[in-house]
Amino acid sequence: MDTTQITDTPPPAAQPTATEQKRAARGATRPGDRIFLGLSRGSGIFLLVIMAAIAVFLTYRASLAISKDHGNFLTTFEWNTNLQEPVFGIAVLAFGTIVSSIVAMAIAVPIAVAIALFLTHYAPRRLSGPIAYVIDLLAAVPSIVYGLWGALVLVPHMNGLFGWLDDYLGWTGIFSWQGGAPRSMLTVGILLAIMILPIITNVSREVFRQTPRMNEEAALALGATRWEVIRMAVIPFGRSGVISASMLGLGRALGETMAVATVLSPTFDIQASLLDPGGGTFAQNIASKFGEATEFGRDALIASGLVLFVITLLVNGAARAIIARRAEYSGANA
Repeated sequence: MDTTQITDTPPPAAQPTATEQKRAARGATRPGDRIFLGLSRGSGIFLLVIMAAIAVFLTYRASLAISKDHGNFLTTFEWNTNLQEPVFGIAVLAFGTIVSSIVAMAIAVPIAVAIALFLTHYAPRRLSGPIAYVIDLLAAVPSIVYGLWGALVLVPHMNGLFGWLDDYLGWTGIFSWQGGAPRSMLTVGILLAIMILPIITNVSREVFRQTPRMNEEAALALGATRWEVIRMAVIPFGRSGVISASMLGLGRALGETMAVATVLSPTFDIQASLLDPGGGTFAQNIASKFGEATEFGRDALIASGLVLFVITLLVNGAARAIIARRAEYSGANA
């Protein structure tokens, strides 16, 4: 007698591939989800089209001006578009934009990080809330208000600081002062630092708050002090976020217009000292000369705007790359 049992058990079904799972998920979504997906995708594409259109417009108008420039657009220390043979260059503007932004970042970043750490790890809840609210309000102040405050309040009170820097650090050449109104790159840098301080503080604060509690408790269990916890657990975790916040602040400092135009007295010359008038920025030069410029002069200003546009894109692209490369920061947002 044959004891072999014959069963009709079907073979196991093949597992769907990743592509099939994605197609099934897309087909199973509700109509509202598909509409939202289409709107989101269309908005992203539309934004890219706008950016490309801006780049094409700036490049076309800039090429018209640069083709008639009798100087070197990158190295000429002059801006005169009303001559029979116009001469203009961005060397002074690039120097002023970079120097003022560096000064602003050197002042704002340490203060912003210190404020963010104080609000997240030192200040009691009843104190951190009002301080954070005031910082948020500073971010909503218009640029022209900062410019008026800088011209009417900040500039008149800079004489003492300039005199002290000249007395003790004037031998370096960077802080030598020849007198006159303190409408210089240092004043502009201080004003820009105040303007970008809320941006860096708010982003850094949110990043520090996302530090895993387990990391901090592990450091405390090993006998670390509060500062050692911050140094070993909080700052390493939030380093990429602080860098990205600094990039966002740098983007605003590079493109600030009205505040810089109100405070700075440009001479279109490069000065070694931060305390003497001189230089200028891309945005300030465009704002101050656009109204009285001829058609060719506007094209020349647009050419300088193209350079600022490229610099801003590079800064924001660098910030995005830093976020994408730091796996721990991406995991904090998960």
